[in-house]
Amino acid sequence: MKPLSAWLDTHAGIMADRIMLSTGTGSFTYGQMARAVRNMAAWLQGGQKLPRGARIAWLGHNRMEMIVLVFAAARAGLTLVPLNWRLSAPEQAAIVQNAGISLLIAQDVFMDRAGDIRPASAPLIICGEQADGTVTSFEDALAAGQSMPCPARGALDDPLLLVYTSGTTGEPKGAVLTQQAVLFNALNAIHMHGMTRADTILSVLPLFHAGGLNIQTMPAFYCGAQVILHEVFDPAATLQAIEREAPSLTLQVPATLQAIMARKEWQAADISSLRALSIGSTDVPLPLIEAVQARGVPVIQIYGATETGPVAIYQTPDEALATTGSIGRQGLHTQIRLVDDAGRDVPVGETGEILVRGPHVAQGYWKDPHNRAFAGGWFHSGDMASRDESGLFWFRDRKKNMIISGGENIYPAEIERIINRICGISACCVVGVPSQKWGQTPAALVVVEDGARVTEAHIRKVLDDSLARYKHPAHILFAGQLPRNAMGKVVIGEVRDIILANI
Repeated sequence: MKPLSAWLDTHAGIMADRIMLSTGTGSFTYGQMARAVRNMAAWLQGGQKLPRGARIAWLGHNRMEMIVLVFAAARAGLTLVPLNWRLSAPEQAAIVQNAGISLLIAQDVFMDRAGDIRPASAPLIICGEQADGTVTSFEDALAAGQSMPCPARGALDDPLLLVYTSGTTGEPKGAVLTQQAVLFNALNAIHMHGMTRADTILSVLPLFHAGGLNIQTMPAFYCGAQVILHEVFDPAATLQAIEREAPSLTLQVPATLQAIMARKEWQAADISSLRALSIGSTDVPLPLIEAVQARGVPVIQIYGATETGPVAIYQTPDEALATTGSIGRQGLHTQIRLVDDAGRDVPVGETGEILVRGPHVAQGYWKDPHNRAFAGGWFHSGDMASRDESGLFWFRDRKKNMIISGGENIYPAEIERIINRICGISACCVVGVPSQKWGQTPAALVVVEDGARVTEAHIRKVLDDSLARYKHPAHILFAGQLPRNAMGKVVIGEVRDIILANI
């Protein structure tokens, strides 16, 4: 089978003038992108003489150049390391060193940072209008590649992406996604969305994460669809794009969807072009889903992780309205098991750890091939879920978040779902804290919407009516916001520190 760059070659041969990508700097056809990919791959192979398997890094916002690099790496048999531009210089430098990069390509606004973090042996390439001529520019590389031979040497079993996990509970680890993994993730995503060439995708989440890149953006290119790419997420710009450019699909995380819905123009905005809105990254509050679905747009939940490509379990648009709260069914090219602590499959209706297997799952972690997370050929997610008789999965919580209080297992997400449904509450996080009597006990950090009046007594009254007493938080504290990482995930350790400092 051919490398992923063949997607563009095929589309360019059939519909060279079709718009593939629209960005703030212009629109690019499949024909133009195929030529740019060929020239960049030729320059990487011939100009830089990078051997097959070498790692190249990208430091920048969502831009056309990153898409070119993904497909050029596939054609040349290289591995792209997308760097999270929100990280500090020491964090980025640690990733660059761990990955052992041979080349760093950076957006001009990150030129100084790139100079600080790159290894001395790795050349620096700059793209953007502010490139000052002291280093090679992306445009110069493309021009040089025009006169170089470019045999397609990539293969489906080549590592294509080295994506570092967000590291909310520990040091980031590099998940190795092969070209085959990206292909089968795309096939799962296409099945999930019913995606076709006729779709237009609005992509606003950062492409340095597997979700932003692989849930809709790369699958769209497999289909020959059009992607509208925003450099960075902005809630006002997202709403304007939905109204003016009429995308049929978009992907959000709870934090970005909340920001969109907080805009005063949300209720009057025309979102009817959307035939589905996809959401994932963390447990999704039901009020968010219900508010969008009340506008007639199905919200489809996706379950997965960087290590699974990420698309593993998902709803489809035709089931979303009738199965609100479920994370869906196992993917078309995915096997799912739910197991207990002894590794035994749990019965229907019981909670177990999610194990994932399929051609879209990462090879493993970079420089850590024997990590137990991939033991036995399954990715051990650390997430807990149950499955009902119809085959639908229901997310419970992270295994490590589980609180054992007086011998009882308590899942914080269950408590959070109830608190989040209280009018006036915008976010909540429940963690376990030490208890002399029970060993552990739940504690909640709650964020109240501006102008809302929500008291601890009111929250406790709702919990009294909804939840067993032993699950009630011993402490309920209020904060202006929850600490989150770049993808909007709550940083559990920081929440626990805040609570412990105030009880």
